[in-house]
Amino acid sequence: MALELRQQLKLTQQLIMTPQLQMAIKLLQLSRLELMETIRTELEENPALEEVPESAAAENLIEQAERTAEEAPAEKEVTIEEKLQQDIDWSDYLDEYNTPGRVHFEAEDRDTPRFESFIARKESLNDHLLWQFIMTKPNKEEERIGSLIIGNLNRDGYLDVSAEEIAEMSGSPHEEVEAILSLMQSFDPIGVCARDLRECLLIQANYLGLHDTIVIDIINHHLPNLEKKNYKAICKALKKSMDEIVSAVNVITSLEPKPGREFSDETPQYINPDIYVYKLENDFVILLNDDGMPKLRVNSFYKNSITRGKKISGDAEDYIQDKMRSAAWLIKSIHQRQKTIYRVMESILRFQRDFFEQGISQLKPMVLRDVAQDIGMHESTISRVTTNKYAFTPQGIFELKYFFNSSIRRSHGGSIASASVQDKIKQIILSENPKKPYSDDKIAQILKKDGIHIARRTVAKYREMLKVLPSNKRKQI
Repeated sequence: MALELRQQLKLTQQLIMTPQLQMAIKLLQLSRLELMETIRTELEENPALEEVPESAAAENLIEQAERTAEEAPAEKEVTIEEKLQQDIDWSDYLDEYNTPGRVHFEAEDRDTPRFESFIARKESLNDHLLWQFIMTKPNKEEERIGSLIIGNLNRDGYLDVSAEEIAEMSGSPHEEVEAILSLMQSFDPIGVCARDLRECLLIQANYLGLHDTIVIDIINHHLPNLEKKNYKAICKALKKSMDEIVSAVNVITSLEPKPGREFSDETPQYINPDIYVYKLENDFVILLNDDGMPKLRVNSFYKNSITRGKKISGDAEDYIQDKMRSAAWLIKSIHQRQKTIYRVMESILRFQRDFFEQGISQLKPMVLRDVAQDIGMHESTISRVTTNKYAFTPQGIFELKYFFNSSIRRSHGGSIASASVQDKIKQIILSENPKKPYSDDKIAQILKKDGIHIARRTVAKYREMLKVLPSNKRKQI
């Protein structure tokens, strides 16, 4: 058997993720805030990318309008002759006036105070308690104990460790720790430094002067029955009338179970929609939200350096080419992202027009495949587009994924979206008698009369998704 060398031509197809495609996919799945952070990072790292100032953008519009007016045919031809100087440096002239806008130089004023010095920081629970504790003029040992107590409070104002552990950490007697803890439990907000819910409520009740009352008895011995709203068991145990128990329960429910709540340092996260849908007369208009989005362009200095063939070293030229290519890809990917979001919203509007006009009850079952086939894209692309993207609609602000729901069959034919079923359950609970709330089984029977057949456990799942308590905890007396 002889061995020989041969050459063969073979044609194959292979999917390759180009850098441009990778950037487009990455930007597509980012939320609006993440996209703006990515743009800011790229502006800092890429010298070939720059932000167009608002003044330059406005000047461009004015120049375009003037250019259009000049190109328009005039009624009378006007000829203007000018004598041009021969000593004009045309290269400098083109470099200066080829830029999209004027360049402004501003000197930084070192004497101006920083903006951060005017921002007020919200007082924390630890700072508030420490200020009150210092006002009592403690000695070194008491200060050490108080610092340990304040340092071991959780966000709700509860003490996470026992008095014995505080005594062991501070090296102080247990009686001294209990005395300091009792003092700090009288601080504002009332109920802070408690070790559990019962102690927190007792501190507040005693502060209100409710000593030796039914309120104290219920807090001390009947919190489990209070949680279950088993008022009859409380009446039987305390041998009191239902009116007295209800009055005491109303006082207890007015107390604050989380004293540290008002000092929470969590800042609310406001949703900034990516797209707006407005109704004008009998039609809907879709607008992309470009507010705060930087207008990008490739730096003209680097572009002119390459196009005019100036002498640049090899490494520097490769670096400039790479950065310019990256800047161009980013700009193109952002435009493609905005265009894709617009097309997806257009398709959703076609499928869910009844929802935009009448509300959640008219939401139709829809899956990613429906939109993907409508606009000719892959389902994975639709999934990336609808993740962490929000739309402002006449019915409120919704995540784009909200419009995709599983279908539930009706008994008389047709189907209904699961979100519409949840809305029906919510409306049933809102219309119930507070003294006799509907059970999950009763809600399932009511839905069955409307032609919606779902099991009791499905009702319980939807109710939990709506964050609604069970019927025994919704009951009011």
